Amino acid sequence: MAEQESLGVAVIGMGWMGAVHSRAYTRLRQHYPDSPLLPRLVAVADDVPGRAAEGARQYGAEKSYDDWRDVLADPDVDAVSVTVPNFLHAEIGTAVLESGRHLWIEKPVGLSTTDAQAVAAAAESSGKQTAVGFNYRNAPAVQAAREMVADGRIGTPTHARIRLFSDYAAHPDGALSWRYSQAKGGNGVLGDLASHGADLVRFLLGDIASLVADTAVFIPQRPVPSGATSGHQLATGGEPGPVENEDYAGALLRMTSGARCVLEASRVSVGEQNSYGFEIHGTAGVVRWDYRRMGELELASGDRYQDEPVSAVFVGPGAGEYGNFQPGAANPMGYDDLKVIEAHRFLASIAAGAPVGATIDDAVYMARVLDAITESTATGAWVTL
Repeated sequence: MAEQESLGVAVIGMGWMGAVHSRAYTRLRQHYPDSPLLPRLVAVADDVPGRAAEGARQYGAEKSYDDWRDVLADPDVDAVSVTVPNFLHAEIGTAVLESGRHLWIEKPVGLSTTDAQAVAAAAESSGKQTAVGFNYRNAPAVQAAREMVADGRIGTPTHARIRLFSDYAAHPDGALSWRYSQAKGGNGVLGDLASHGADLVRFLLGDIASLVADTAVFIPQRPVPSGATSGHQLATGGEPGPVENEDYAGALLRMTSGARCVLEASRVSVGEQNSYGFEIHGTAGVVRWDYRRMGELELASGDRYQDEPVSAVFVGPGAGEYGNFQPGAANPMGYDDLKVIEAHRFLASIAAGAPVGATIDDAVYMARVLDAITESTATGAWVTL
């Protein structure tokens, strides 16, 4: 085995996603023991009093900071995860790269295409590697579906549907956190969920030529919380305040290949818990995936065209990076496993000096799609990308 090096990493933002990144770093050596770089969690940072210190204790970080700028002054830090609210993405992401550190940042990388492009420009100038949190493309079944489409298993793709439905904001007493503010969250469900959908569309089907879209706010007011929030908590009885971004988004897409696609996302879908997935129809079959059955595909492929049977396909070692987690097909993987894959690809890109996995360039493309959806919603017209 080649000699392994240690890479000092830090996490800025210790809410739920910061905890996920911290766990991913600590688990990486367990699933990728031959990785040429192994992460050492040097520091965590958060401006909520006590959160960074507790995160350091829980995840074994050597240091904790209340100010994210202290992370960039720490000589032991080589790479940084940025898992803060959206309005801070551009400022902190750019600062990380300009300080000479590699960057793993959560989507949507700011509030607009301009924000994502600013981080991309900093990456270009610094020569450092980037990774972006488009975790659903990392699922081994999604990787397998992509190969099936590319190999012609379902013929030529004709039309597809990608959905991201959730109920995390369905309760009318859900706290009016930063997510519902245009100044801090930017887009609503567009940035939170449709961003993943836009990435999956491109990952599976290629570039989008044009689109027409609509959005809606179904819960126009929410109670203001009395203190810092974490996750999607309630604030029953709080003073009501306005929701400034969309609860629902739907778009019709024309792909450059000629295929058509429907992209839908909702954060207020009662009865839907993380109902994410896709179905891709082709001239000779269909492939479907449901995130809640992460290791399973539904596949119809053959020459019958009519009455073609659909089979369940359980992916196993050989599909994506499944073999790094489970020894045989149908053994379940989980959300955190996708982030371990993401962490590994981030470190692999640093070791290779070349991109591995989703990068800031993918985030810029996704941001252009979201901006096009916003423009189309305002005008009612098709928008060319």
